[in-house]
Amino acid sequence: QVQLVESGGGLVQPGGSLRLSCAASGSIVSIGAMGWYRRGPGKQRELVATIITDKSTNYADSVKGRFTISRDNAKNMVYLQMNSLKPEDTAVYYCNAGIYTRDRWTNNWGQGTQVTVSS
Repeated sequence: QVQLVESGGGLVQPGGSLRLSCAASGSIVSIGAMGWYRRGPGKQRELVATIITDKSTNYADSVKGRFTISRDNAKNMVYLQMNSLKPEDTAVYYCNAGIYTRDRWTNNWGQGTQVTVSS
């Protein structure tokens, strides 16, 4: 069984920064793509950023130039550095990872961490 646990959310003023972390644990053989998604108030869940390798990343247009995704394969972790935050970035942020366990690939989600951008 695999578990993803996010941390780092909180309340920040517009223009501020936060760094989200996500740790994967459990019966992990290999981790493929990792990513961050978010669900704002009254909105559907949307892609924020994904990473396969440091040179293979993808960002939503709304966060390009402000957010940076990275991963530490040795620690089974993925990070999201969020700068120049805006009120519209307010959402629950979810970590996602494709993980090969004992005999198959599984799609895994964390429980989410709240990010609130407000003055």
